Amino acid sequence: MKRAPILAVIAIAIGFSTAAGAEVFQKLSGAQIRAKLVGRQLTDESHWGEIYQPNGRLVSDEMGNTRVGSWHIMKNQLCKTYPEGGGSACFDVWLSGRAIQMRIPGSTDFPFEGVLIDAPHSGTAPPPHRLADRASSKSTQSAPR
Repeated sequence: MKRAPILAVIAIAIGFSTAAGAEVFQKLSGAQIRAKLVGRQLTDESHWGEIYQPNGRLVSDEMGNTRVGSWHIMKNQLCKTYPEGGGSACFDVWLSGRAIQMRIPGSTDFPFEGVLIDAPHSGTAPPPHRLADRASSKSTQSAPR
């Protein structure tokens, strides 16, 4: 009988720790999307990054492939357009800390997810994850053999 209270306490503690560790995402309004994204970079911090410039220009780098498109807010959604074969799509934007999810309204697909970081000063520069790769490859190339 003495075990029951101990087990109850353990079960409650596990429940609280699970709830505390779960990310709670909140849907952003158009104004909130603009405030969070302008001048920032959305990235997975290793393979890709998207820089959202104040003038609506969108610079994307995915594994060294740089594309330039545009972005705008319409009906509380982020809309992205890539003229060369990328098409156009609008997303609901959800935030939890620095994590961002882009969800296609009405879709059951997994959301597109990344984190927000400060963008490099020049919108034409590759995102920082690519700059780090280039710097390490240069030091490897110049090392004596």
